[in-house]
Amino acid sequence: MEECLIAYCRAGFEGECAAELQERVIQQGLAGHARAKPGSGYIAFTLYEADIAERFAQQIGSLDLIFPRQLFISPGLLKDLPVTDRITPLMAALESQANRFSELWVETADTNEAKALLTFCRKFSKPLRKTLEQRGKLNGKNLSAPRAHIFFLSSVAAYPGISFPHHSSPWFMGIPRLKHPANAPSRATLKLEEAWQVFLTPDQRRKWLQPGMKAVDLGAAPGGWTWQMVRRGIRVTAVDNGAIAPSLLESGLVDHRQTDAFHYTPRHFADWMVCDIVEKPRRVAQLAAKWLANKWCRQCIFNLKLYLNL
Repeated sequence: MEECLIAYCRAGFEGECAAELQERVIQQGLAGHARAKPGSGYIAFTLYEADIAERFAQQIGSLDLIFPRQLFISPGLLKDLPVTDRITPLMAALESQANRFSELWVETADTNEAKALLTFCRKFSKPLRKTLEQRGKLNGKNLSAPRAHIFFLSSVAAYPGISFPHHSSPWFMGIPRLKHPANAPSRATLKLEEAWQVFLTPDQRRKWLQPGMKAVDLGAAPGGWTWQMVRRGIRVTAVDNGAIAPSLLESGLVDHRQTDAFHYTPRHFADWMVCDIVEKPRRVAQLAAKWLANKWCRQCIFNLKLYLNL
């Protein structure tokens, strides 16, 4: 087996994920290469220097990256796992990396093809977790211990590995599981909630999302992102030619400006500018840059629709 870094990503963005990791590796004065299959939802990155992957992963965590959803260190791919005893070789691989674990995640790729494996992963996690517990290897209270990962490519092939809780995604498969609030105007509201969960620590959320703050929502209709602000007591200028949900207007915290978001000029400084406009990424990025350059806002979150042409 060959030690490598496993990075989960959205299917179709394996190339971008590999390029980003390659850039970070070079910045650290290291070298390596990626193995990426289009549409697979993950990449395997091998560093040429032996026994360096753990140090790299602790210096560059997945929360510092854009395209990788999760990052963990694996001793290599285990193939042809015995159907009658997958646990023995997987346990041996995990124990070669650490003596204790804070958590166990048995995962697979976030692709349509791999979804069928999720049921298998859930079932397999029970006996593996029991084995770890019986051997005194699993302690959820020891938050400094690494997390154990088993990443199945099929029922007989998997990458075992470890990640470090403070330098990796806190979510199973690297994907936040958020429930759509029943009274939110659109499911788009979850995108802003996810951004705050990913980009901000709990302390930062308490500091930067306080009641009484002011925000501007560019391309606000029908109000999914505005709703996230209003529920936190933040006053919002909602900029969109389209209609805003009446419940938001009735809150007394929303000022609806029916104008084009690209031509809107604020009268006052805002704590936040958020933007979820369906437009070419270049235009949205330029709009955000203008707001930041003019110091019209302190914080900014915007969504780039990468499936659109630049």
